[in-house]
Amino acid sequence: MSEGESIRVVVADDERLVRMGLRVVIDAEPDLSVVGEAADGAEVVPLVRELRPDVVLMDIRMPGIDGIRATEQLVGGMAEPPRILVVTTFEHDDHVYDALRAGAAGFLLKRARAEEMVQAVRLVARGDSLLFPAAVRELALRHAPEAAGRGVAPDRGPIGRLTEREGQVLRLMATGLNNGEIAQHLVVSQETVKTHVGSVLAKLGARDRTQAVIAAYESGFVLPG
Repeated sequence: MSEGESIRVVVADDERLVRMGLRVVIDAEPDLSVVGEAADGAEVVPLVRELRPDVVLMDIRMPGIDGIRATEQLVGGMAEPPRILVVTTFEHDDHVYDALRAGAAGFLLKRARAEEMVQAVRLVARGDSLLFPAAVRELALRHAPEAAGRGVAPDRGPIGRLTEREGQVLRLMATGLNNGEIAQHLVVSQETVKTHVGSVLAKLGARDRTQAVIAAYESGFVLPG
């Protein structure tokens, strides 16, 4: 997406009133535009391939193909997939974690305020911030013991290739800090932090910060508590 261009959004939800509400909120912003709607996961995948939006607002529970499977198909099947925001009713829904593992960049509550929704869309469209609220971190921590048991030891695999400083940055990312906050904590420049974050993502094979944090929890590199 080029600077100055409108952020193109596809809304996927099986409830017509929800789609209408999201469209009203998004289209009210001069830099955002809903370019398409889908009522189930089976519709959203071909629609996204055709329209090439920047962001998809994806309901988790939909008939046909649910939002988790649709997310997997988009992230795994497109060279340049859109950023996906899961839209859900309950922040402690375990399906939210499954969606994040599938490649979603973050999640939104359906009861979120309009300003929160549009800000979240802008954040993930830019790709420069992690939308990872405390509720999602709690979900990750709840899943971490089981998930870590299926994975490799923290000192092996991709995470074992991180430098000490990169490891520090990843742990701070897992707390939800953005680049500026990490820079203040480590007393370095934001540009230095940006470089470290890029290296972490590359070494972990992570598409974004959310996926890197998920990997940190699942490997046991970041522990519950």
